[in-house]
Order: sequence, then structure tokens, then C-alpha cells
Amino acid sequence: MFKLVILVIFYLTFPLVLIFFCKKWSLLQKIGAIGLAYLFGLVLGTAGIIPKGSEGYRLALHTQENATLNMETLETLISEGKAVPEDIIVNKMVGIQENIYIVALLVAFPLLLFSLNLKRWLKYAKKGFLSIGLALVAGIVMVTAGFFIWKNAFPDTWKLAGMFEGIYTGGSPNFAALKLILNVDSERFVVLFTYDTVVGAVLVLFFITVAPSIFRAILPKFKEKDGIALDQDLVKKETEGLDDYSGMFKRGTLVPLLKALGLSIIIAAIGGCLFFIVPEEYKQYKMAATVLSITTLGILASLIKSINRIEKTFQLGMYLILVFSLTVASTSDLRTMFGKGMLDLVLFISWCYWGSLILHLILAKIFRIDADNFLITSTAFIFSPPFVPLVANALKNKDVIITGIAGGVIGYVLGNYFGTTLAYILKGF
Repeated sequence: MFKLVILVIFYLTFPLVLIFFCKKWSLLQKIGAIGLAYLFGLVLGTAGIIPKGSEGYRLALHTQENATLNMETLETLISEGKAVPEDIIVNKMVGIQENIYIVALLVAFPLLLFSLNLKRWLKYAKKGFLSIGLALVAGIVMVTAGFFIWKNAFPDTWKLAGMFEGIYTGGSPNFAALKLILNVDSERFVVLFTYDTVVGAVLVLFFITVAPSIFRAILPKFKEKDGIALDQDLVKKETEGLDDYSGMFKRGTLVPLLKALGLSIIIAAIGGCLFFIVPEEYKQYKMAATVLSITTLGILASLIKSINRIEKTFQLGMYLILVFSLTVASTSDLRTMFGKGMLDLVLFISWCYWGSLILHLILAKIFRIDADNFLITSTAFIFSPPFVPLVANALKNKDVIITGIAGGVIGYVLGNYFGTTLAYILKGF
């Protein structure tokens, strides 16, 4: 029992250490707290610090859909000599890990959405929003094409297509939500995220170095009238504060934040009820109904001014995403990343990102989107809002920040819907 309590405390508090590391060292800040959470989790899982159980236990676990074995089955295995008594505590740990990362994610999503003011962003619909629409089209087309190219390269390619449509449209929270919606096992999810991070890192480097010069040579130049008058207070609130966790424990912030957390728990509970209401014959849609209902309720709650104005809800949501990332990564083994199909997976992810970027570029050329709006909306969709100021700085054009953030906001909202819909459409092929 003591080990289980320590495990829970570790998962819930270690992200504080990661946030401190990122704040203290600029190099780690570039990697990001989420990247560090996955890295530390992988180290824990690969090094065997968190026990995985006997070979017989693991074999029995992989032959069933549930994350854990029921006690009757486990006791039978032990009596037959196929498992050992120590597997009982391992089985409980596995159950705790699953409960932590599912609850953390379901509660996180409404918190991430509470601060998104869609009405405010929509009034800025100019050239940049045409680019946002073209980016959506490019992502859907290239992810779908990738599905048909690599359809037989690895199992359940339709799930991969749905997840990468979700992360391309939204970001890591959508990627994590689609893991639950599409029932992707934790080990495979971590492999996907790790490869995605590697491919994405190359793309980020391209965006902040030579990309501005290349795209400005191909697309029309940015005109100030196509941009948006810069609201310095808005930019500061929506960009610099995305990874600023300071001040969360001040009384004036903490009390409203706890109320927001309570509302998010209620929304997650409502979504959880749907999981049990959906008939068993439609069990493959149970988690989809749960997560999409939570997303929808989170969006509706964000339209209520008193909720939308609560400070630090996004940061609290991201903290829970860190808890999710650390927990789910710790269930995996880094050695499984270097197995069969690794090259195909890297090629598939590269196709989704680079292919979508190239198609978006072609469409931008046709519709005469300027280079700066093109690049900032591409950034918003491929990497989400936190990267927008970084690329805007490389462009030396702060006027496109609002457009980029607006694109990222729309991506967060649409990611779960687009990813789920595309996945189940492709499942039939």
C-alpha cells in the first residue's frame, strides 16, 4: 500500500520539478516540460524502476483488452505457476497508472478550453483566416493520402491517421485525447509521440532559420493592412503566459481556480457517465462519446464570461497534461521503439508534416496568401500557440501573432472532432 501511495504522489508532484527545471535552464525550456515529462517517464519505464511484473503476467495482460487482470484470473495464474505473488502489487500499479492518466486528461481538457475566447478571435478574420482554412484542408488531404500509402505497413493505420490529424490540427492535448478515443495502447502512443517530437524538432529548426527567406521568395510579401493591429496586453496574456505557472497559489487566483477545477471535474464526470450509458454493442465509440462531450461542454463553458476570465485555467490544464505525459510514458519501454516498422513510421509522420506544409504552400500560392500569414498559421497548426511568438520573432513581424494564436485556438477546438471523424471514416477502407 505504501508503494502505491508513493507512486501516486510522484506522478502528481514531479511535474513541479520539471517546470522548475524549464524555468531555471533555457536549454530545457526549449525542450519543453511536456518533452521532459515523456523523457523522464521513458527512463523510468525502460530502466525497470517501476516493476513490469513477471513474463507470464505480461503475456496474459497483452492477450486482453483491459489494462489490468481481474483478481480471479491473476490468482489462477499464480496457482498454476504462470505468474508470481509479486504480480498482484504490479497489477494494482498498472491500474493506478491507467486511472491517473485517464482522469488527468479528462479533467485537463475543459481547463484548457475555459480561457479560449472564440468570439474575440473570430472578429480578426482576415487574410490569416483564409490561410487557416487552407491549412485545415492540406492536413486532411495529406494525412488521408498517407493512410493509403502506409495502410499495410503497420496495424490499425486508421488510428494513426486520426491521431496525426488531431495533433496537426490542434496539438499535444488533442493527440493525448485521441489516444483514449481510439483506444491506442500506451506503449505505442509513447513511440508515436517520441517520433513526432523528433520530426517536429527538425521542422521547428527549419521554421526559425531559413523558412522565412524561402517562403518570402515564393509567396507575396506581407502587407500591414492584411495584418492585425497588435494588442500588446492581449499578446502578453495569450502567449507569454502560456507556460507561466507563477502566482497560481495567490488567494485571489487560487480560489477561482479551484472553482474552475471543480467545474472541470463535473464536466469530466458528465462525460464519464456517457461511457457507461453507451450500449455495449457500440463499445468502440464509448471513449469517443466521452471525450467529445467533454470538449463540447468545455467550449460552451468558455462562452460564460465569469468562467472565461478565471486566470491560470490553461496552465492548470497543462499541468494535468504533464501528469498524463509522465504517467503514460512510464508504462512504456524505450527498447520497443527500435523494432520492425520504425522507418515506415518515421516516413509516415514526415509525410503528414512536410506533405501538409507543401500542399498548404501550393494552396497559399493559388489564393495569394502572403508569406508571413502562411508561415504563422502553419506554425499554429503544426506546433500549437506556444510556438507562435518564436516564429513571429524569426519573421521579425509581431503583427501576425494574433492570427497565429487564433489559428491555434481553432485547432485546439477542432482537433478532437477532426481526428475522430477522419479515423472512423478511414477505418472502413
